Amino acid sequence: MLYPIQNEVRNRLDLSGIWDFRPDPDGFGEQDGWFNGLEAARPIAMPGSWNEQYEDLFNYLGLAWYVRKTFVPASWQGERVFLRVGSANYQATVYVNGERAGSHEGGHLPFAFDITGLLRWDAENTIAISVENELKPTRVPSGNIKSAIGAFASYPRTTFDFFPFAGLHRPVVLYSVPQVAIDDLTVVTTVDGADGVVRVTARLSEPATTGGSLTLSGGATALRAELAFEDGVATAEVRVPGARLWSDKDPYLYDLTVQTADDRYTLKVGIRTIAVEGGRILLNGKPVQLNGFGRHEDFIASGKGLNLPLMVKDYALMRWTGANSYRTSHYPYSEEEMQLADREGFLIIDEIPAVSLQFDTAENIAERLRVCLQQIDELIARDKNHPSVVMWCVANEPMPRTLDLAGAGDSGGEDTGEAEGKAMLETLLARARELDPTRLVTIVTLMGGPQSWMEQCDVICMNRYWGWYVLGGELDKARAALEGELDQVWAKFGRPIIMTEFGADTMAGMHGHPSVMWTEEYQADYIRMHLETAAARDFVAGMQVWNFADFAAVQSIMRVGGLNMKGVFTRTRQPKMAAHVLREFWVR
Repeated sequence: MLYPIQNEVRNRLDLSGIWDFRPDPDGFGEQDGWFNGLEAARPIAMPGSWNEQYEDLFNYLGLAWYVRKTFVPASWQGERVFLRVGSANYQATVYVNGERAGSHEGGHLPFAFDITGLLRWDAENTIAISVENELKPTRVPSGNIKSAIGAFASYPRTTFDFFPFAGLHRPVVLYSVPQVAIDDLTVVTTVDGADGVVRVTARLSEPATTGGSLTLSGGATALRAELAFEDGVATAEVRVPGARLWSDKDPYLYDLTVQTADDRYTLKVGIRTIAVEGGRILLNGKPVQLNGFGRHEDFIASGKGLNLPLMVKDYALMRWTGANSYRTSHYPYSEEEMQLADREGFLIIDEIPAVSLQFDTAENIAERLRVCLQQIDELIARDKNHPSVVMWCVANEPMPRTLDLAGAGDSGGEDTGEAEGKAMLETLLARARELDPTRLVTIVTLMGGPQSWMEQCDVICMNRYWGWYVLGGELDKARAALEGELDQVWAKFGRPIIMTEFGADTMAGMHGHPSVMWTEEYQADYIRMHLETAAARDFVAGMQVWNFADFAAVQSIMRVGGLNMKGVFTRTRQPKMAAHVLREFWVR
């Protein structure tokens, strides 16, 4: 999962650009040899979702093929060459020169295959990737579940409220490493008085016994430690006197370089700690508020495709509001996002794609559990070294079988799937803690969901829509309901609470006096009410508005023009009145 880099011993070739593309709705592509080249191909931008690039592909989620040809530099001979896909949503198979290299399920996380033995060094190589994003009940997230009916029914038939963009969403790269390479690094930082302590575990691609070193540099600091690899694994620790700690106010990064006789790898390291004490979240031992947003990777034409100018713009707008955090709702964001968060000092709740988990049949639950565990493994392997990541979220709004939005999370003895859900969710929380005991873990609960599902969370994360889905238009009653629920949950669990979603759909430019639902005034009043309620409670450790910007959703009677309009910015990033309210509360 190490991010591919270019240095004197490693190489990287980004294949982003225009690829040949062809839908394969009948599934004939493999038997007809489409991996050797596409007839009647159309151009497609990669990275990018295919849905908004062509009108006829807008709702197409079936199988499609990407193909391009490329030379591999002759200087890479003698090294191991990999093809790495940053994100293919949802199921993908990679072919090189007509040979299958491997397959991967689950979008949003990278995968790589060793293709050294499949390459041609004296001719162009044909790279083909087939991708499909079919909505199935057993997938995570799920789709085409019969219970999704009534006002929440949608087209396409998802269980989640965002568009199921399909395709190759992040760069496809070729990279080379030495025969015995640094395969993985795990960095754990602690603080001891004024000193920082950086502990590094390095793993080689083979169980070799050899020597190496690590260096940590930054400013006037230049520290070195020796590494002794036994069976391919080595651990070392460096103490940094008077360390400059990473924080949202001062996101200072050191350069960590691990070197062996054959390989060298450098990554950015932030020295910081994260913990919980009573109703507070502590960053480097001091209370911190996680104020910001739920977000989506979403923009016109590019869909969920990596869009670097948009990323920079979004970070600037978040800073303009005074935000210092966001949640990767509802799937892991790009590695480039995490790198920018490290650099800019954003505190991230990092979430797997387990949105709207269903608890229906034993067989479906077991399959979803398998997929979720894989996603946790891959996410933590990818993001464990980012100082910006302070919390793992293993599910967003898991769904009981029956739901009373205005309820108190008490099933009253009904068979709601509470027991099955609790068992699965606590299994996921335990896996995240096992893989990374240095960060906080949580699930994000929905209105009316079982409170027993919160019991094993380090932080109580709540999505609440008092004043929108419940008590819409009645903000005085909504305030009382919100206050009552916050106080009740704090009294029961005694842990920090983050409101990870609260929002109101708003059509930009619609105004009302008095303010009514869907107007900019109503959204502004709604958000002000929530921020005032939170400010009066020390145990509320963060407020994350839903949503940063309007985003593409599935078609339904709830989504005007196929958009979720809860953004405080429009989809084209123009501020609504509510964005200025956030500045009033957050800019200090």
